[in-house]
Order: sequence, then C-alpha cells, then structure tokens
Amino acid sequence: MKNNKTKKMTLTVLTLTLLGAATAGAQTTIKIASLSPLSGSQSFTGTLVKNGTQLAVDEQKAAFKKLGFDLQFVGYDDQADPATGTAAARKIASDRAILGVVGTMNSGVAIPASEALKASHVTMVSPAVTANEVTDRGLANMNRIVARNDAQGPAGAKFMMDKLGAKSVYIINDKTSYGEGLAAEVEKTFKAGGAKVIVNEGTEEKSDFSSIIAKIKLQKPDAVYFGGIYTQIGIFIRQLRDAGINIPVVGGDGLDSTELATIAAKGANNIYYTTIVAPIESLPAAKTFTANYRKAFKTVPAGYAAFSYDSANVIAQGILDAAKANGGKLPSRTQVETAIRKGTFKGLLSGDVTFNSVGDRSSVTLYIMKVDAGKQSLSTQSTVKPPKQ
Repeated sequence: MKNNKTKKMTLTVLTLTLLGAATAGAQTTIKIASLSPLSGSQSFTGTLVKNGTQLAVDEQKAAFKKLGFDLQFVGYDDQADPATGTAAARKIASDRAILGVVGTMNSGVAIPASEALKASHVTMVSPAVTANEVTDRGLANMNRIVARNDAQGPAGAKFMMDKLGAKSVYIINDKTSYGEGLAAEVEKTFKAGGAKVIVNEGTEEKSDFSSIIAKIKLQKPDAVYFGGIYTQIGIFIRQLRDAGINIPVVGGDGLDSTELATIAAKGANNIYYTTIVAPIESLPAAKTFTANYRKAFKTVPAGYAAFSYDSANVIAQGILDAAKANGGKLPSRTQVETAIRKGTFKGLLSGDVTFNSVGDRSSVTLYIMKVDAGKQSLSTQSTVKPPKQ
C-alpha cells in the first residue's frame, strides 16, 4: 500500500512537472512572422521575403535561447491581395506569440494589414513597400527600411530627363496605391522640370496592351514610364517591342525581378528601373549571406531576400532590447513596438537603420538599374532622406 502511494505521488509530481514545463515553454515561445505573396503571380518575389526572414530567425535563435526564449518563424501568404492580407493579419494578431512581422511586399496590402494589426500593437517592418501613405498615416506599428515613392518617383523622372534626354513621357500606372503613387510623383517632377507629360493613364489590363501601344505610337514620346509590377509590365514591354517601339521603358522597384527578362523575352532591352533594394553583389557582406542562403534554400538570393533578412534582424534585435529593458522577461507587443521605432540597428547588410517618428528609415540608398539583352546592371545610386526627420 505504501509503495502504491509513493508511486501515485511520484506520478503526480512528474505530471505536474511536465505540465509546468509545457506551460513555461508556451510562455517563452516568441515568433516572428513574414507576410508576402507565397502563391499567385508574385510568389517568386514573395518567397524571397519568406526565405530572408526565416534565415535571420534561424540565426537569431541562439541569442534568444540565452534569455530563455524559443524563437520560431511562421510564414503567411497574402497572395498580393488586400483582403487576403488583412485576413492573414487578423490571424497573426490572434497568435499572442507573434511579436513582429516582416512584410508586406505590396503597399496596397500593407495599408489594411497594418490597420488590422494596429490595435494589437504587432509591429511590421517592410522590406519593400513604397507608397507615401503607408507611413504618412503615422501608425506606431508600421515601419519600412526602404525609400518612399516621393524619393523613387522623382529619381526616375530626373534620370529620364538628365540621363536619357527625355523631353516627353507617356506615363502608365496599374491603378494600385503603389503604381498610382509612383506615377504621380513622376508626373509632378517631369512638369516641374519643364518636360511634357503626354498622359498619366491607369490600366488594369494584364494581357493585351494594343490600344495603349497604338496611342504611344501616335504620340511618339521620348520614353514610357510604367508604375506597376513586373508581371504586368513585362508583357507590355514584349508587345511594345513587337510593335517596333524601342524607346526606353522606365519603372519603379516593381520591375526588380529576374523574371522580368523572362516575361519580356527578346524585348528585354532599353529598360531602366529605380529600386529600393541593392543588387546583392553591391552589399559588403553579400558573400557570407549568399553562401548561407544557398545552403539553407538550395537557390541564390536576390535583393528582397537581403532586405527581408535585415527587416527580420531589426525585429529580432528590437525584441531582445525590449526583453532586456523588461528585466529579461517576455516583453509585451507594445514594448517591442516602441523599442523598434526608437532603436538603432547596426551591422545590417544594407547599413545601419534608425526610424523617424512615422516609421520611415532616416537615410536610405536608392539604386537605378538597367536591363539590356535580358541582363541587369547597376546604372547609378544615390542617398535619399524622407520628408520628416
């Protein structure tokens, strides 16, 4: 009888110990999420965001373990769609272990997703979104480490006027927050420079651009500016070249994909685009990052992978800073939100990061790339600052 009691007591203690360990494990689990297109036409670029984030999280695990935290990664698919992205954001908000999100890729998704996460104070750090209103809304949880449209648009316009000698431009936009914003900035800068804007036309066309190309052929602009994404613009360029029109086509970072040349095919010539992310080879620590990325994912990285890696490291360091300020205990989402907005983050691939009062990076490099014979090369670069400091 005594032995049975001893066994029961031992089992009870063991059960309580296991339950306590499970509870402690749940309490010390911290997650960093990514939110990007993992399916659909933009999945190639969206996967770069996911992979860059995952690599950073894997490398940060040891630092979190020293403080008693189990750092985990979780990837969400927004399909480059505002409704899907907002639904994913609500799922993220409901998972209390998630303290930060790398994303999104698209400004049109970032705006409603960040609104959905605002009340729960889940911080977002985007490696890609450029629309001015993403940060102009002044949300405490929305940050980005890349340049805005009001830097990128003027840079593209000035490049067309100063370097390409364009005195007239035909502007097209894809009717998204991103594309319309870029096109508006280009139009404003072109007009201020005394050049002619033939039209700023919005289109959601994805496959047949014959009517627009006919107007371009008639108007004979010196260049075309298209604010949109490579999946749409690549088809436009192919059809434009097939129509015998070989003038420069200029765009924003939505053209920054190796898939552009594949889609444009033989038409992938005389193309320029401003981009918010550096060519991998131009980054000082590119060799180590590329090697680690290839080892982890069996493929080569591109710019958005590197900037997502940086975004994830900003979030991770912000969480660690918040935890240390909280006496080594699990920080709240609000504490992490504040630590990221007010922090200084050094040693990143793209350089040091600090944010202004609305979440824009205080100083960032903008790149202009050229595509000829399907191959990308760096044309020029410049340092830009946001309107607010």
